[in-house]
Amino acid sequence: PVVATIDGRPAIVVTVGDTVKPTSAVAIQELRDLGLVPVLLTGDRAATAQAVAATAGISDVISDVSPEGKVVAVRDRHAAGHRVAMVGDGINDAAALAQADLGIAMGTGTDAAREAADITIVNSDLRSVAVAIALARRTWRTIKQNLWWAFGYNVAAIPLAMSGRLSPMIAGAAMAFSSVLVVSNSLRLRAFKPANVESHRVEAPRSSQPV
Repeated sequence: PVVATIDGRPAIVVTVGDTVKPTSAVAIQELRDLGLVPVLLTGDRAATAQAVAATAGISDVISDVSPEGKVVAVRDRHAAGHRVAMVGDGINDAAALAQADLGIAMGTGTDAAREAADITIVNSDLRSVAVAIALARRTWRTIKQNLWWAFGYNVAAIPLAMSGRLSPMIAGAAMAFSSVLVVSNSLRLRAFKPANVESHRVEAPRSSQPV
């Protein structure tokens, strides 16, 4: 509520609020489908936060928190043994974005939020967060597959080569095949396409630290 005054006397009360995007409820469900637990963390009053949470389909709400309180909330989740991904777009979110295991800033947010985050979603569609996490998981699975093949190949081939049981020509051909297999497996990531590719663009991570 905002109070407007005339000659120093209250004249009217205007209620101002954010409109929940139609895609927000879909985004929350997509995050749940990925096995994540959505939490609404906001500095808004409890009544406002509960109304937004009900529209978006979020049951866990933490309201009336300061920027420092958001950092404390992230730390509390860490203390409980959880990994935390924080999504924010404002100056008040910057500290919590930096504190979280994964900070995700919306592209329409403030510079402070984008600088503090690990990933910046180019658009303002919350569904892109689920896409980014799904793509990251697919990438991590591909990395493990490549490592398994590379280590398995070397563990099997090096002893054979050292004992003279493996022909240099065969070893060279196998090494080339190994490289082709790893690259081909990685290129499969190019086939990862969400339902709406154009509205789900993700900017490269700003942080140099692995997440």
